[in-house]
Amino acid sequence: MKCVILAGGLGTRLAEETVRIPKPMVEIGGRPILWHIMKIYATHGVNDFIVCCGYKGYVIKEYFANYYLHGSDVTFDLRNGATEIISNQSEPWRVTLIDTGQDSMTGGRLRRVMPHLEGEEAFCMTYGDGVGNVDVTKLLAFHKSHGKMATVTAVPPAARFGRLDIAGGQVTEFSEKPAGDGGVINGGYFVLSPKVAKYLADDATIWERAPLASLASDGELMAYEHKGFWQPMDTIRERQELEAHWATGKAPWKIW
Repeated sequence: MKCVILAGGLGTRLAEETVRIPKPMVEIGGRPILWHIMKIYATHGVNDFIVCCGYKGYVIKEYFANYYLHGSDVTFDLRNGATEIISNQSEPWRVTLIDTGQDSMTGGRLRRVMPHLEGEEAFCMTYGDGVGNVDVTKLLAFHKSHGKMATVTAVPPAARFGRLDIAGGQVTEFSEKPAGDGGVINGGYFVLSPKVAKYLADDATIWERAPLASLASDGELMAYEHKGFWQPMDTIRERQELEAHWATGKAPWKIW
């Protein structure tokens, strides 16, 4: 199964970091948060990734092009140009990096990578800035069980995220970023049918607005309720909180 990761936004609330690098490359524990997200999926056997690049996408490309240098001991022999990898830390991943435009919105980015999802019965999709101990195996089983086009992972609330109204597992209404009232919210970690492409009009399409609202009103959006840990990294404070978790050696999203 393939996993699409949205990694092209500007990350303006993390400007101290994102003036240099795209937000998914901001590090937690010495590794980009993008890497942490991929490790979560890989733990559940999802190893084929499509990364939607945009702002400073070349940084992501250079990271994977030189991946073995980031986690391995290496000897460079400057006399003859030879390189010796002493301890190679690799991953069983296939990573496709697609330029989805500098200014495309989330739905527009997904629309641009749809040709790479032809022939897939379903695929995963998530944001490149949120981690959690989501049981992706159970999430995939839930999606398969209901037969709808889309599943969103519903997580504990934060006032600035899109709220989900759920009845019997089905999302009856999707509203964008209301005041927090104790409900559940959109935490990413979607499972989607390629048929959702019909809801993606152009590069300006914002996935969290018309597409999700239409899927909900059409009865095609279901919610997998995750009651464990989940946290985005939208601000410096949230990054510091994630770093503090990692420093304990028991980061709740570290399921590998």
